[in-house]
Amino acid sequence: MNKKKWYSAALSLTLLTTILAGCGGNNAGNGNGAAAPNTGGTESASNKPADKVKLSLWGAVPAEAGPQAVIDNWNKENPDIQVEYVRYVNDDPGNLKLDTALLTGQGADLYINYTVNRLQKRVDAGVAVDLSTKSDYDIDGQMGADAAQWKIGDKYYGIPTKKNMLFIWLNKQMLDDAGLPVPPVDWTWSDLREYAAKLKKDNVYGLLQHDAAFTATIDGTIAGLGVTKADGTSNFNNDLWKEQLQILHDMMFTDKSTPEYGEQVTSKMPVDTMFLKGEAAMLSAGEFIFRNANNLTEYPHDFKIAFATIPKVSADQQDFKYPGGLGDVLSVNAKSKHQDAAWKFAKWYADGGMLPMASGGRIPSSKSVDNQQAMDLLLKGVEDKYDTESMNKVVFGQFPSFQLNVPQQALDARKEEYEKYFLNEQDLDTTLKNMAKRHQQYLNQ
Repeated sequence: MNKKKWYSAALSLTLLTTILAGCGGNNAGNGNGAAAPNTGGTESASNKPADKVKLSLWGAVPAEAGPQAVIDNWNKENPDIQVEYVRYVNDDPGNLKLDTALLTGQGADLYINYTVNRLQKRVDAGVAVDLSTKSDYDIDGQMGADAAQWKIGDKYYGIPTKKNMLFIWLNKQMLDDAGLPVPPVDWTWSDLREYAAKLKKDNVYGLLQHDAAFTATIDGTIAGLGVTKADGTSNFNNDLWKEQLQILHDMMFTDKSTPEYGEQVTSKMPVDTMFLKGEAAMLSAGEFIFRNANNLTEYPHDFKIAFATIPKVSADQQDFKYPGGLGDVLSVNAKSKHQDAAWKFAKWYADGGMLPMASGGRIPSSKSVDNQQAMDLLLKGVEDKYDTESMNKVVFGQFPSFQLNVPQQALDARKEEYEKYFLNEQDLDTTLKNMAKRHQQYLNQ
């Protein structure tokens, strides 16, 4: 059975289970009504010229953090094509909800992908339009060389629309009080460990990590080393991973400068809120934190924020790749009845329509957008809350980046194994051995 059939069959089983579980109740579904499945064509021939096209755009950013302003601008300018924004949470249940809508014709005409793995599954399932069939938009020319990291089978199935960034957020006041400079660009996890130990206090962690950034260093390491060794076997047991995982474990259980993994997961620590409240000196996270950091009404703070790069494992690590590049890949559903209208919106969104989202940290990647205008929106009203020098060097710097293209099942297996290590359920050598073994199983398939 090929990937597409397997994926569709698995999702159909999930849908059937959900429907049976909801029988007898008032199941409102996703609130979009019971739209009939379509055949995947473009504009329906039965539509009258005067008919108003209605599209749904699915994304993970809260509507009030920019998407609604984008939609309002479009709808005002395009009365014949009206777009509704539907938010989904970018986790496993949220992505299943989106995939269900894509496959069953529940009004998901456009959607944003946040990882290559998710996009790959949707391409395999036949719910992403092959953009090589479009001759009126040059993705490489508009977005630059990093866009190619999102190609699948040498084709684009979506437009990468924003600059991706992961970095270390720093409480500049705490650095100054500890006599520590803003870290250099080329720093390591050993350096970070020393900083965290010196910065921790009662009720103040030296370092917090957002879920999205937890594997940033090991991902950047394997992106440089290669996911397989020269003989084609898994490289998930490499020495650099061992060193970084050991350092992080020591920070949890020896230094106590970062939360124990089990505590953070079970308590669902709001790490961005804790950092902005002064309960941590450093935070490993992405540009998405800007939407809270710039919201001084709900997240008041009087310290400046500085920035450092995601650290490498060791100083002599020459092939490290930094988490970044491009993201927020906007795709058109191949099952949409209104593909032409959706494609028109996608081009507009990518080439400046998404600009209102810059205030929340989502900087457009298109060359048609003025970077200074995006930066001005990002810093409007909060210019004094950031260390300009480190922001320009790190947030707006240029670094060799990557998009990790490893099957989601292998990444899930890797997580299961390192979780056992951080929960002290197995030792580090066993963890690395199991990660490589389980990755190898997927390679063999």
